[in-house]
Amino acid sequence: MFLVDANVLIEAKNRYYGFDIAPGFWDWLDMANGRSIVCSIEPVRMELLNGNDELADWARGHAEFFRPIDQGTTRHFGDLTQWANSGHFTPAARAVFTGNNADYLLISYAREHNHTVVTLERSQPNARARILIPDACLAMGVETTDTFQMLRHSGATLRLG
Repeated sequence: MFLVDANVLIEAKNRYYGFDIAPGFWDWLDMANGRSIVCSIEPVRMELLNGNDELADWARGHAEFFRPIDQGTTRHFGDLTQWANSGHFTPAARAVFTGNNADYLLISYAREHNHTVVTLERSQPNARARILIPDACLAMGVETTDTFQMLRHSGATLRLG
């Protein structure tokens, strides 16, 4: 299953899959969620609800798309924290990442449920000021991909009606 980061939904809304020009993308997310192809987690939903826009409205109306953090996910907090603390990251980067951060929870959830994280972030192994999802996923043995590869891999086609 694909596990979607907030930036995937935010960028889709802001740029190439705006609700007004590409409703098929949002319809596909509904359909794919119903078929257990794609989902996200509740902390991502909370981030989206902080907005005052169509995406916040969508997140409000699609609670089933967002999974709660379960007990199994918490098993991976120690490994992920240990990795973050053993790296070359600044103390501020480590504190932000490990402190109730949706990215941290997304990676732990993906590891527990063997999901592929969908993000627009790119690996920067030498980054110090921020811990990026692809680098943390690599360290935890979690696969990553981007929006377009997710769509291709799942066989999605977005056609005009």
